[in-house]
Formats: sequence, C-alpha cells, structure tokens
Amino acid sequence: MTKPAATDPLAKSNESCPFCLINLGRAPATFVGEWADAFAIVPRQPVVEGHILVIPKSHVVDFADDPDVTGATARRAAQLCRDLDLVHANLITSRGVHATQSVSHLHLHLIPRTENDGLALPWHSGRTRRTSGDAP
Repeated sequence: MTKPAATDPLAKSNESCPFCLINLGRAPATFVGEWADAFAIVPRQPVVEGHILVIPKSHVVDFADDPDVTGATARRAAQLCRDLDLVHANLITSRGVHATQSVSHLHLHLIPRTENDGLALPWHSGRTRRTSGDAP
C-alpha cells in the first residue's frame, strides 16, 4: 500500500474522529453534498429543518488550525447556501469547548432561518450590562 500524497485530503485524518470516520466511509451519515476537499451532511440533531454541517475532508481541529482549509470550507458552505437558494441563513463555527465546539474537527453549521423559527440567535451573554453610572 502506498502512502497518500500530502495534498490528499485523506492523508490528514484521525481514526478516533467521528467526521474522519464518516469521510472514510466507516460511519453512517446523510450526505447533502461532496467535493474533493469537503463534504456536507445532516447533523444528528439538527436545530431547524435544513441544518447542514460542512466539513473539510482533512482533519483540522478548528478554524484557527489551518486558515487555508477554513477558507476553502467556508467557500463550499457559501456555494451550498447559493445552490439551496437560502435567502436567510447563519454560518457558525466554534473553537474550543467553552465556545461550544463539540467535535474537535472543523465544521461549519449552515442553518437556514425563517421568521419565528424558534432558534435563539443572536445569543445573549447572560451577563448584566453595565450602565454608565456603574463602577468598573
């Protein structure tokens, strides 16, 4: 067996990563789209109808890990958004557990939006805002 070339997206994968396993065909998923460098699937627990994850085939931990892969993956999400004719949508990603990253593999949530869809965005911090008279 020959070692994959460095430019091969499968050359950088993690056998314990659920998204890498999906990419390698070793775990099930409902595919919405696939390109040479990325794929799009329906998440296990979509927050609204039409929620899609866009994921690079190369194992990249988060958006700061490899800006080039992040940019290419965002481009795929934008193309998919246009292809699906989503007029109102959010594109969301996270870095680290305190930012709600649940899988340590870059993934972008493409979330179609409708009026009164029940999804609470923009987020509220839950912190009390200071007024001009409050001490720092």
